[in-house]
Amino acid sequence: MSPADRPGTAARLAGVTTEPHVLSLATGRRTTPRGGGRPTAIDKQAVDAFEVRDPGPKHGGLGSGVVGDEVGNPKHHGGALQAVYAYPREDLDFWEQQVGRPLRAGEFGENVTTVGLDATHALVGELWHIDDVVLRVEVPRIPCSTFAAHMAEPRWVRRFTEEGRTGAYLSVVAPGVVRTGAPVRVERPTHDIDLLLLFRAFTGDLAAARRVVDARVVHAEVQAGLEETLARRGG
Repeated sequence: MSPADRPGTAARLAGVTTEPHVLSLATGRRTTPRGGGRPTAIDKQAVDAFEVRDPGPKHGGLGSGVVGDEVGNPKHHGGALQAVYAYPREDLDFWEQQVGRPLRAGEFGENVTTVGLDATHALVGELWHIDDVVLRVEVPRIPCSTFAAHMAEPRWVRRFTEEGRTGAYLSVVAPGVVRTGAPVRVERPTHDIDLLLLFRAFTGDLAAARRVVDARVVHAEVQAGLEETLARRGG
């Protein structure tokens, strides 16, 4: 199926506004990659609905915020600030053009594939209301070696970093069941710190880090990490 054949894609390509909604949902189980290596749950498979809840801390918590989903490397993934990962179908369409092959929903390891939401410029603290569920935008995705191996594309980490279409990690403010096709109502804060700026701060841009730190809108754990970076590097 080509990008233009997908539900809603033709409308987007024609410039028609699409109401934000959940296009698809996916969960994954830990498996060992072909050829060995660390077990990973990045290969997500489609489901019609799932329950979300606060998984607690990264270390000693429940892992993923999605019931039935697993985390391959709990040292770097899972926990309250990375409870749910969302990625826009529009950005998957962009990457399809770059890599020259179809990318199904869930290909990037996302739990929620959205339509009509700009995750790159989602604001830290932005709330996504999906029926009775409330998710909060927390941090961007940082590409890793597992992601690169899964994609099997040359220089994938660098390409993904340079483009900055990171998707959004979300915490769970109000738990419940998320269903495919559900509308998403966005409640935005008044500041201008978006995930792209935070991503740049995470990936070495000291001016971006200073802006984020001065705004004091990120989670205390993130704030402390960026303050430490600035102190260490003289930013």
